[in-house]
Parts: sequence; C-alpha cells; structure tokens
Amino acid sequence: MTIPEAPDDSEFLFATRPPSLGQRRLTLVIAAILLAVFAVTAPFAATPLPRADAFIPTLEGIFFVTDLITATLLFSQFAIVRSRALLVLANGYLFTALIIIPHALTFPGAFAPKGLLGARFQTTVWLYFLWHLGFPTALLAYAWLKDERRANYFARESIRSAICVSLTMVIMLVCGLTWLVTAGEELLPRFQDETRLTPFAVGVTVLIGLISALALALLWRGKRSMLDQWLMVAVVALITELAVGALFNSVRFAVGWYAGRVFSLVTSAVVLVALLAETTTLYARLAASYLGLQREKDNKLINLEAMAATIAHEVRQPLAAMRLDSDAALTLLDTAPPNVEAARSALTDVVSNSDRASQVLEDIRVLFGKATQTRTPVDVNETALEALRVLRAELKNRGIAVRLELATELPLIMGHRGQLREVFLNLVHNALEAMDERADRARMLQVITQRRDTDAIVVAVQDTGPGIDPKRLNAVFDAFATTKSQGMGLGLAICRTIIERHGGQLTAFSDGKNGALFQFVLPCERMSEPHP
Repeated sequence: MTIPEAPDDSEFLFATRPPSLGQRRLTLVIAAILLAVFAVTAPFAATPLPRADAFIPTLEGIFFVTDLITATLLFSQFAIVRSRALLVLANGYLFTALIIIPHALTFPGAFAPKGLLGARFQTTVWLYFLWHLGFPTALLAYAWLKDERRANYFARESIRSAICVSLTMVIMLVCGLTWLVTAGEELLPRFQDETRLTPFAVGVTVLIGLISALALALLWRGKRSMLDQWLMVAVVALITELAVGALFNSVRFAVGWYAGRVFSLVTSAVVLVALLAETTTLYARLAASYLGLQREKDNKLINLEAMAATIAHEVRQPLAAMRLDSDAALTLLDTAPPNVEAARSALTDVVSNSDRASQVLEDIRVLFGKATQTRTPVDVNETALEALRVLRAELKNRGIAVRLELATELPLIMGHRGQLREVFLNLVHNALEAMDERADRARMLQVITQRRDTDAIVVAVQDTGPGIDPKRLNAVFDAFATTKSQGMGLGLAICRTIIERHGGQLTAFSDGKNGALFQFVLPCERMSEPHP
C-alpha cells in the first residue's frame, strides 16, 4: 500500500510553516519570563494563602474551553495536512479538555464538600496526574512521529473516519479513567496522605517531567514549525508547573499551588493564542487577496467597458460619414438627369470611410493588445492633411475655415500611421464640436507643425471655440471625463495613450475664453530603432 504524501499547500499552515525570526525571539522571551516567575515563586511555594473554592471551577472552565478550541483547530489543520503526528497532538489536547471535567467535578469544595461523581480521597489527585501525564505523552508521540523519516499521512478519503475513531477512543479513555479513580480508588497506589504527597507521587511527577523534557528536546532538535515553536513554550510552562506545584509544595491553596495553576493556564492557552493570531493574520491576508482580486475583476470590466466605448466612439465617425455620403449619392442619382460623377465621388468616399472603419478596429486591437506594434516611417504633415480630407465635408457644412502652418522638410518619425491619424481626427473633430457652441465669432481651425531643435516635432490644433476652464485642463485627458451631453469622454484619453506610446506628450492650453489649443510633441530621433 502506498502511503499518501503531504499535500503541497501545507506550507501556508500554522502546523507546517517555519517560524519567523521574530516569532522565535518572542517564544524565547516568554519562556524566559516563565522561568523568572518560577525562580521568584519557588522560595515561597509553601506559604499558605486564603482558600478560594470558586477558583478551581472557574479556572478549569477556562482550561476546558481553551483546550477544546485548540483541539478543534488542530483537527482542522490535520484535515488539510493529514499528518498522523498532528492527529495525535489534537487528541492530546482533546484528552486534557475532557479530563478536566471530572477533575473539576470531583475537586473537594468546588461543587460539593467532598466532590461529585462519588469522589474518594485520592480521586482528584489521580485525575490531576493523569491529566498532566496524558498531555506530555501525546506531545512526545507528536514530536517523534513528525520526524520526516517516520512521517505518515492519511489518505484524504479516510480523514473523517480517523477523526471520528480518535474522538471515540479519547472519550472512552476519559470515561474509563474516571470510573477507575472513583470506583476503584482503593486499588490504586496512594498519591498523598493527609498533608503531603507520597514518594510514589513524587516519582510520577519526575516521570512526567522527564517525558516533557524529552518532548522538548525532540521539538528543539528537529525541523521546527510555528506550531512546534509554541509547543515548546507550553512544555516549559508545564515543567515549571510541576516543579513549583508538586516538588516544592504539596499543600493546596498555597503560593506554589496557585502559581502552578497559572503556569497550567499558560500551558493551555499559549498554543491557542498563537493559533488564533495566525488565523487572524491569514484571514486578513485572504481578505486583502480577495479585495485585490475584486479590484482586478473590476479593472478588467472597466477595460472591457473602455474598449467597447472606444470602438463605439472611434467607429461612429466613419459610419456617420458613410451614411452622409450614401444619402448624398442616392440624392444625386435621383436627380434628373442623374449626376453620376458626383455620385461616384460620394460612393468613393463611402469606400474610403469603410476602409477607415476597418482600420480603426485594427488600430484599437493593437492599442489594447499586448503585441508589439509595427512601426513605419510616418510623414506628420501628410497624416494631418489626410485627416482633414476625411473631415472636409464636416468642415464645409459647419462653415469652418482651415488655416495650415505646416513646416517644410519635417523629418519622418517612426510610428503607427493609423493611430496617429486617429489622434488628428479626434483633435480636429473635438475642435469642430467646440466651435459649434459659439456662433458669435469667426470659426477658424488652425493646424500647425514645427520642428523643435533636432530631436522633436511639435503639432498643434487650435480652435476658436469657448475654450476650457483652466482648472480642468488636466482632467480632460481622464477616461470617461467629458463636457459634452452626448460624449463618452474617451477621445482625448485615447489620444494621450497613443502619443505616450509613441514616446511623446500631449497637453492642452486655454484661458477659458478664447478657444483651446491641443499640442503634442513627437520624438524624431532613433528612427531606425524599433519602438517597444
């Protein structure tokens, strides 16, 4: 039979992840504090203190809850790691949680003067030593089984049955031991006389201490996890409890007796606190990861929305031009006699705009895709004139005059011709729509190209519209930011993206009264190098 291997995702668990330097230092500090408290309390261990009958049921109620929760969390870790060692440790904590119940019920004065469940003289002390023998024994078995040479893992299908069987066995063991130390108390060796522990009790205490020390040595020697690091603190607390509560004192309700219960509280709670802290940390990381994934999902949805809006925005212009040219061609053909030449010219424009729409879709695919864009030498002046030719009908219908100041002998730049044409088309089209808002002044569109030093070309598109509020000049390039009632707010954002991918910069200037000027600068050096 093939033994299943440990799951690959176990490295993120408390039971398997190596401790950090800070955690190792923290556990050493806590262990040092426990030893210091032991050194302070040991000389006064026999000093009597007032009797508090409610102390035991209250404290052991805390023990029961902490050990039971720790066992539950360890069982959940076992369900993932499927390690036999972890199952043994979880059962050890379950044993301590369950045996605390009869110990508290049989403790004299806690719930009845002589205890419940038919408690005898030695019942409580026997339960105490069985309690403190069971936990280090389980811990020793865990430390031995976790060694890589002896590591054994359950098949995933047998996890539920393994937990159920172990729960049943632990419950039966606790019930059997409880019956033994109550009904069969007279048959057991004596742990104490009227005032002090017997030599047999001292010997059992030393045995428990040796088992605990051996478990501590195995945990220290092997490859430690975060769980192992905190288990060592629990072992140190257990050893100090045995020393101060049994070897240095045997009288109930003395300094050593109360101090031993405090050490027992540390033994019970330290692993639980570490487990809960780590669980909280993992939950915070999980929540952060979930929020990150949600943001990534939202960003993808926004990108899809932007792409869809971009397609609609960019294709609308050639489609509108095709519709106008088609209507014009039909009108020209319906005249008597038909104006065939003019209709042919209009239909030629339809074909041209159809090609333009197809090119727009291809340019958008390249713009949003990750593939390397193909760059070719581009004449900026010719690209500007091409855009104006495409929009000549709109310029004529709106009564807009065009003034060109195109520098001669401009060097070619390496770029994507179709994308740069879309920049011109967007800037000119925005200027036309802006000038529609002002009928009280001459409508003039000015397109300027200049050579800047030897390494750049400057292009400017200026209109005589109402201008842009100077406070909003930077915001006009944000996606979905628009001042138009029917606008999508994508044109300028796309223009800036295209220019920046060409290594340039697009800016806007306006005083808010006398039109707006959009200017972009394109580098013209390194023409022979491919653009990323």
